[in-house]
Amino acid sequence: MTKNVQHADPILVKVPGASYPIFIQNGLLSKAGEYLQPVVAGRKMFILSDSTVWKFWGKELSRALAPHPCSVLLVAPGERQKQLGTVEKIALQLALHGAERSSVLLAFGGGVVGDMGGFAASVYLRGIDYVQIPTTLLAQVDSAIGGKTGVNLAAGKNLVGTFYQPKIVLSDPRLLRTLPERELRAGLFEAIKCAVIGDPDLFEYLAQNRREILKGKTAALEQVIRASAALKALVVSKDEKEGDLRRVLNFGHTVGHALEAATRYRRFLHGEAVAWGMLAATRMAAQTDGLAPQEADRMVELIRSYGPVPSMGKTPASEICRHMTVDKKVRDGVIHFVLPRRVGEVTIVKGIPQQRVASIIEELKRTDPFRQTQ
Repeated sequence: MTKNVQHADPILVKVPGASYPIFIQNGLLSKAGEYLQPVVAGRKMFILSDSTVWKFWGKELSRALAPHPCSVLLVAPGERQKQLGTVEKIALQLALHGAERSSVLLAFGGGVVGDMGGFAASVYLRGIDYVQIPTTLLAQVDSAIGGKTGVNLAAGKNLVGTFYQPKIVLSDPRLLRTLPERELRAGLFEAIKCAVIGDPDLFEYLAQNRREILKGKTAALEQVIRASAALKALVVSKDEKEGDLRRVLNFGHTVGHALEAATRYRRFLHGEAVAWGMLAATRMAAQTDGLAPQEADRMVELIRSYGPVPSMGKTPASEICRHMTVDKKVRDGVIHFVLPRRVGEVTIVKGIPQQRVASIIEELKRTDPFRQTQ
């Protein structure tokens, strides 16, 4: 996936009833009007963004979309905004600004804006079209693709949402220039997830080009984005609504989501929590003899090398495990884990005793593999 790619070519997501392109190209934002013309021509347009993204890139997007008239709806940045109350405010603003069934919503931001924007679009007037223009690495490699929308509850991550596909995704790696280093690293953990579950070439690329990637070199990041997006598009096209195959995309997310909820979405960025979750899943796989020690070491080293990540602190393992019981990945009351078998292949395992999971979390807290990178 990472070799001999024509970056101007779109990646296609094909699901029942929908087919849409993902365009990935440096400088794409300045051409957004041209790419969006087939979707927005003659329709009312609404841009949903957060105040930070709009400060950096709002003028450029507005120029690119001229002369299309559009209304701008801004929300405060941060994971704590990802709640039903914010979606209600978005819907109210759409109504007050005259949004109709034929209107289009542009979600212009990171994963929080994309998830809330997609959810709002899916329920406003029982569904209006929307577009994803992701501005963070995490959104470009993962959350903007595949149509998962939703918000958090106090009980857990993304517990209320819909499957609702965008009409088009525009990813411009240049937007990552204003991304804080911590946000960049958080997105790279989602790329590592993609590598482990299905792309050994991407795994090697991440290992061999770490310096250029962490420096934010555009060409290197574009390779990572394209490879990750291609893998996710392939998985989603085969399993839109997580009936079976798409569940592999949850590698690291069972513990990760629980860790976010247990710390009230204040301590970790999403990708950081997933990093801890991938480490936990790797140890589970090694303990169940499903993963060879040398393969486990390779995975742990790659994850560790893209740190630092905040420690788990004093959050009890029992509290993290409690939040796992209300996760979306629970089936018939049983927690399912995505565990690696080797780089490029994972399997779904159920029935791991909660005591063992808690023990692994406590061990990770004690040893903290990221401490060496801080």
